[in-house]
Amino acid sequence: MKKYSSLALVAIFASTLTSCELVEGIFKAGVWTGIIVVVVVLALIIWLISKVFGGRN
Repeated sequence: MKKYSSLALVAIFASTLTSCELVEGIFKAGVWTGIIVVVVVLALIIWLISKVFGGRN
């Protein structure tokens, strides 16, 4: 449950704070949490792009 709370906190930071404040919040949450969030967001973006522009027929 704590894992989801920190992810929700980062999501709130991403939508409400400036970039500098976001980076500070990510480092407070932990470097690995920040890395995981970035990888998940990039994977989601790549997945969405593949669905929009072709993907499987």
